Amino acid sequence: MIDIERIRADTPAASRLAYLHNAGAALMPMAVVTAMKQHIDLESEIGGYAAADRESERLDAVYGSVARLLNAAPDEIALMENATVAWQMAFYALPFRAGDRILTAEAEYAANYVAFLQVARRTGAVIDVVPSDATGELDIEALERMIDDRVKLIAITWVPTNGGLVNPAAAVGKIARARGIPYLLDACQAVGQMQVDVEAIGCDMLSATGRKFLRGPRGTGFLYVRRPLLQQLEPPMIDHFAAPWVSRDHYQLRDDARRFETWENNYAARLGLGAAVDYALAIGLGPIEQRCRLLADRLRNGLGAVSGITIRDLGRAPGAIVSFTMEGREADAIVRSAAAAGLTIGASDPSSTRIDAEVRALPVVVRASPHYYNTEAEIDRLIAHLASLAAR
Repeated sequence: MIDIERIRADTPAASRLAYLHNAGAALMPMAVVTAMKQHIDLESEIGGYAAADRESERLDAVYGSVARLLNAAPDEIALMENATVAWQMAFYALPFRAGDRILTAEAEYAANYVAFLQVARRTGAVIDVVPSDATGELDIEALERMIDDRVKLIAITWVPTNGGLVNPAAAVGKIARARGIPYLLDACQAVGQMQVDVEAIGCDMLSATGRKFLRGPRGTGFLYVRRPLLQQLEPPMIDHFAAPWVSRDHYQLRDDARRFETWENNYAARLGLGAAVDYALAIGLGPIEQRCRLLADRLRNGLGAVSGITIRDLGRAPGAIVSFTMEGREADAIVRSAAAAGLTIGASDPSSTRIDAEVRALPVVVRASPHYYNTEAEIDRLIAHLASLAAR
């Protein structure tokens, strides 16, 4: 059972606004803010190097916290400055040649897809998009039919940026594992709002951010790489932390996932990330996921009854991102109107998920993303505001 009153007390901004933009950047709990401020204060008192030395045990513990979050081992975790860099370090470490195939989904995120395009241009690799099924999820049967010996990577976004779709990540993992194909999962919008178990999913690599549903600071992210694959990958860029200079003409890659890191880091942000992970683990990802879905379903059901509003979410069991459009109103104008009423929501441009947007002829959509610290009353306030707007 989630203690909503305590959690909202840990989130001061929740007392003055209804914050429903967690798919963008969630409100940090005070434990996260405190961890960061204390380290910055320590750096100001004794210097950055001495502060990192003094807090070395707490900094190392962040790897264990992230590993527990994902059901992984600490040596399979790299801490990164953001999720994009985490994803890129994994993707660009994979070798591709002319004719190699990359399989992805219709709802793939723009940052990932442009990387596919760059590698295709450089190497002659081919990008093939797996079609969606009738529910809008990646079609597992189509994926199986598309696999041949030239497929060198399956890379999908689990929960896209433009809606509540939850792709069948574990079903994809079962196919990838059976065929021995590396599987890279973008879990940015999943981590923090739902349970994530890399063993159950079967992914070889997973990237995520701290700032979204995990409620961590901006400028943080992490990468998981399964140990057997880890030993086969050389990062696209290295420094003397990732690969110590062992003799004049030789370097030696680290044995763990920290081979994807560099020496210099924002240690205050790392401690904030660790605090955010520990905070979520203390509540429990099961209860968090249950409440996120409850609030999102309440919002969808309420908006579905408003004339002129069209829900744009796909999938059999959508998550905590609710996307919609309103007849006669631009998304940005809706977001501004909500902000004036003390309701924080966002929008998603078609260019962020271009293939899905083109297939469905989507305009800019409004995106509301409740989290476990939100209340039913806040959901109802947003519904009432949008109903009033639609009626004008």
